[in-house]
Amino acid sequence: MTTQVTLEQWQALIAVVEHGGYAQAAEAMGKSQSAVSYAIQKLEGSLGIAVLAIQGRKAQLTPAGQILLQRAKTLVHEAEQIEALAAQFGQQWEAEINMAVETLFPPWLLLEALSQFSEDAPQTRVDVKETVLSGTHDAVMNREVDLAITGRVPTGFLGDPLMLITFVAVAHPDHPLHQLGRELTYQDLRQERQLVVRDSGAKRSDAGWLGAQQRLTLSNQSTAIEAATKGLGYAWFPRVKIMEELEREVLKPLPMTEGSERRVQLYLVYSRGDYAGRATRHLGEIIRARVAQHFPEELEHGI
Repeated sequence: MTTQVTLEQWQALIAVVEHGGYAQAAEAMGKSQSAVSYAIQKLEGSLGIAVLAIQGRKAQLTPAGQILLQRAKTLVHEAEQIEALAAQFGQQWEAEINMAVETLFPPWLLLEALSQFSEDAPQTRVDVKETVLSGTHDAVMNREVDLAITGRVPTGFLGDPLMLITFVAVAHPDHPLHQLGRELTYQDLRQERQLVVRDSGAKRSDAGWLGAQQRLTLSNQSTAIEAATKGLGYAWFPRVKIMEELEREVLKPLPMTEGSERRVQLYLVYSRGDYAGRATRHLGEIIRARVAQHFPEELEHGI
C-alpha cells in the first residue's frame, strides 16, 4: 500500500494550525507561503475532503480536519522518534539526558545514582530539573525531559512503580499543637500555620493544604523542613527526608486522631517510551537498582 499524503504535507497542516496562518507557517518551516499553500492543496486533493476553511483572514479546521489533525500529530511524532532511534544505532550513548525529579525523591539517592551513571557514561551530560507536584507532570507532557520521577503518570504515558513515599505530620516539640496533650483533630490544625511547598507547575494546585487560617508557602522542601524545625509551623513531610530531624528530636510526629500519615507512589517515566535511548534506559535502571538496594520494602509496594 502506498500513501497518498506525504509527511511534509501533514507537517504543513500542523504548522498552519499551530502558527495561525499560511504566512506564519511558512516562516516557521523555512518555506515560501506558496509552497505551504500547495502542500495543503495536495493534501486535500489526495484525501478528497477539505481540512481547512478560510474565515476572514484565518484558516480554521473543518470538523474532519480537527479529527485528522490529532492523528497527523501522532504520525509525525512517531516518524521523528523512528529517525531518532535510527540515529542511536550509530552512537553508543546520547550526548545529553534531560530529567525531571519530584522533590519527594531523596536527593542523596539521586546523587548516588548519578555518580554511578557518570562513571558508566562520562561523555553524557545530565540536566536535572527538580520539580514539585504538577511541575513534573508538565515537563513530561511538554516532552521537555527524557526521564522523570513523578507521583502522577500523565495521560498517554506509561510509568513503572518506583518507590512508595510515606508522609508524616510533624512539628517542633515546642509547637503549640504538641502542648495540647491530646490527639489532634482537623479543626486543631486549621488554627495553626501550615507549611506548604509551592507547586512548580503552570497550573499550581493546593494539594495537601488544609485551608489553615495561616499559611507559609515555600519553593523548596528543604527550606520548609528547616522552617518546621524553627517552630514556624506544621507540615506533612516525607519520612525518608526527615529521618535526621526526627532522630535529633527537632521534629516530632503530631498525635492525630486520623490522617497522621499519607502515602504517595512515585513512578519512573520514560517520556519517549520504547524510543528511549540507551543512556536514558541505563540511568533509569541504575535508579531502580539503588532504590531496591536501600528501600526494598518501598520497591515491593510499587511492584
